[in-house]
Amino acid sequence: MRTRSLWTYVSLTGVLGLVVSIYAGLETLDASLRNTCSFSSYFSCGAVDSSGRTTVLGIPDAAIGISGFILIIALAVLAERRSADLRYLYALLGLTTIGVAFAAYFAYVEVALIHALCPVCVTSYIFGVLVWVGAIALTLRMRAEAESPAPKAADNAT
Repeated sequence: MRTRSLWTYVSLTGVLGLVVSIYAGLETLDASLRNTCSFSSYFSCGAVDSSGRTTVLGIPDAAIGISGFILIIALAVLAERRSADLRYLYALLGLTTIGVAFAAYFAYVEVALIHALCPVCVTSYIFGVLVWVGAIALTLRMRAEAESPAPKAADNAT
C-alpha cells in the first residue's frame, strides 16, 4: 500500500469510528435507537446500556470513544502535514494503542461482566483496531523512509 493510501486509510477509519461512536452516544439519550441494535438477549445495545457499567471514572464510554476518535483524526491530519517530524506519528501510534486498550477493556466488561455485547460498540472497537493497524503500518513505513539514505542527485556531467 502506498504511503498516501495509508494516510487516507487512517483518516477514513478514524472518521468512521467517530460516526459509530456518535451513534453509540445517541443511543444512551434515545431509547428507540437502542432497539435498532438489539437482536437477542446477548447481542443487545439496551442490555449493555442499562447495565450501569458503561462509564469509566464517571465518563460515559461513548464520550471516551467520541473524544478519542476526534483526537485520532486531528493527530492524523497533523502528523501527515508534518510528516518530516516523526514525533507526531509516534503520538498517533501511542494514542491509537491507548484506544485499543480501552476497547479491549470495554469488550471485557461487556463479555465478562454484563454478559451481553452491543453491536454498535463492537463496531466502534473494530474501527479502533483498524486505525491502530493503519498507524502501525504508517509508522513502520515512515520510519523506514526516514532511515533510508537520501537519493543521490543525478550526475549531469558529460
